[in-house]
Amino acid sequence: MRTKTLGRHIVIDPEICHGQPTFLGTRVRVSQVVKQVASGMDWDQIVWQWRGTVPRDAIAEAVQLAGKAFEKQNHSRRHSRSA
Repeated sequence: MRTKTLGRHIVIDPEICHGQPTFLGTRVRVSQVVKQVASGMDWDQIVWQWRGTVPRDAIAEAVQLAGKAFEKQNHSRRHSRSA
């Protein structure tokens, strides 16, 4: 498997972090940043913590993708129950 692009800032590369989604050019896992957002951490603080390697627009993309994944999972569960 080769690198898969999930957005402008997020990729899946089997050679990095065991293929978990990361921010392009880093080893920062998307799940780490989404957990920080969920805990209420200020986005500027997140950017600072990752020394600018995860900019605000990358955080926004991660939140959007997480929301879409949740919607997709919820949608597929509703359809499997009605079948």
